[in-house]
Amino acid sequence: MKRLLISVALGMAALGAQAKDIVDTAVAAGQFKTLATALQAAGLVDTLKGPGPFTVFAPTDAAFAKIPKAQLDALLADKAKLTAVLTYHVVPGKVMAKDVKAGKVKTVQGKELTVATTGGVMVDNAKVVQTDIAADNGVIHVIDTVVMPAM
Repeated sequence: MKRLLISVALGMAALGAQAKDIVDTAVAAGQFKTLATALQAAGLVDTLKGPGPFTVFAPTDAAFAKIPKAQLDALLADKAKLTAVLTYHVVPGKVMAKDVKAGKVKTVQGKELTVATTGGVMVDNAKVVQTDIAADNGVIHVIDTVVMPAM
């Protein structure tokens, strides 16, 4: 009986260890180092670790690398602009790939993203390259370009 209780306790601990929020899920994926740095610089880590749910269109490190270094450095140094850009990548609610529809969708930032579904899913000018990375407080869809709101 004691072994059974220990096994159950270890199993429950393992389940708890697997539950990750959007930030932890992105960091564990290994392809979002720049995004993680940007979230920290903008002070948004705690928000995306919150209850959500959130849908995040997450640009990879390669997507951030498309931005000229001087422009990226300036963006990382401007907390207000950085916050606006990052929250433009977040939609309230948990929208799985099967539920995506073409049209406009309001972001946490306040402006709307344009979603197209012809020939794959596009969010503004970014192609969705991987979908449905589940987190305990939402979902991540990987995009190949950083999308910028009109400012």
